[in-house]
Amino acid sequence: MSSSQPSGGSAQDTTYRWLKQHIATLPPDDGTFLTESGVAQAAGTSRTPVREALLRLEAEGFLRIMPKKGAFVPPISDAEVRAVMEARALVEDWCVRRAVPAGEAFAAELDRLVADQENAITDPLGFIERDRVFHRTIVRRAGNPVLADFYETLRERQVRMGLRAVTTSADRSRRVLDEHAAIVAALRTGDPEEAGRAVAAHLTSTLTALHLSDAGSA
Repeated sequence: MSSSQPSGGSAQDTTYRWLKQHIATLPPDDGTFLTESGVAQAAGTSRTPVREALLRLEAEGFLRIMPKKGAFVPPISDAEVRAVMEARALVEDWCVRRAVPAGEAFAAELDRLVADQENAITDPLGFIERDRVFHRTIVRRAGNPVLADFYETLRERQVRMGLRAVTTSADRSRRVLDEHAAIVAALRTGDPEEAGRAVAAHLTSTLTALHLSDAGSA
């Protein structure tokens, strides 16, 4: 575990962000055990914020705390990645089509979110968090709260996948921004088919970045 001391913000928040990003860099095919002392030493902090960060990440589904053993980060299989992306494709395709006609105010809001994401291009975790906001905004625009809640569970599971995509591909973040801009442009056309194609292309590109073929975070 490489040492990169968190800086800025509370010890708990910075340790949480450091650890979440570290987990994203772990080999996806192997389970990994983390200990409070090991994380504290690598992150340059005390064990108390590490313990709090581990509890938060367990609640988000990133790991499981095993008594007397540490925190277990489970592997992410290619099958799980595909399953999540297929579910995302179904939800996002329906929602983006329902968002048409988008209206200029909504399109301008999405433009602002893309610009905000670009400002975080050097911060992988911040970039993926803003990616989530962009997609969530479109899903909620469709006006189906049941789908919106279901989508949130998918995105929690996909944060690690999205971080894997942007941290293993040198130009993935820039391509994500271009693909998001293309989705906004498609919404502006008022054509639901065009909007659906833009979302499908984005999700397909994400799976390619994850070194998988076929459809479908960033």
